[in-house]
Amino acid sequence: MTKRNQNGFAGSLMWIVVLSIGLVAALVFGLSAYTENQTTRQELNRLVAKAITEAETAQATKLKLQFEEESKNPTKNYIGPSTYGSVTFSYPKTWSAYVDESSTSQPINGYFHPDKVPGLQSKTAFALRIELLNTSYSSELQKYNSQIKAGVLKAAAYVPPKMTGAANVQPGTRLDGSLSTTQKGSMVIIKIRDKTLRIYTESSNFTSDFSNIILPSLTFTP
Repeated sequence: MTKRNQNGFAGSLMWIVVLSIGLVAALVFGLSAYTENQTTRQELNRLVAKAITEAETAQATKLKLQFEEESKNPTKNYIGPSTYGSVTFSYPKTWSAYVDESSTSQPINGYFHPDKVPGLQSKTAFALRIELLNTSYSSELQKYNSQIKAGVLKAAAYVPPKMTGAANVQPGTRLDGSLSTTQKGSMVIIKIRDKTLRIYTESSNFTSDFSNIILPSLTFTP
């Protein structure tokens, strides 16, 4: 009788051990699954928060650029002296201008820039420069021959859209790229009577304004 009880006890003890191991394994598995689920959920929340932040930043940037573009309208107009061909063009109203028209050797010497015109000593790349010079068209264009030959400056024949078909208008040249070792922008050189007009941006940041506002509105009396 005692031997049978011992066998029964041993069997019961074995089942208890097996069940305990199973319970521990189940708890470990459950805890592991819970922990993994929590980690996955936290990672998902992090990714969602990141996506929302990036979307908000992109939207804010888009609205800022849209506001900056809309704030340029309506534009201001520059009208040069009639004695020197009445050079006229529009520019963003958010820009300021300083134009010297007092020199006979350089009848127009203008600086245009957003907000305010910086001093010359600031080494600023101006949004727009305009110069009417008492030098020949060919001599002004020749100054850029080395950059054109090196391929860092592209040259193409150019006539302002509003001057297309006008009498006595000679095609000028548009230059895009490295205007100098420190300036990358765009320039138009064109003959006006016995003088040469150079109108250009010293920074590629303003090429869009130069191409879409300044040049399409440029006119003069040949």
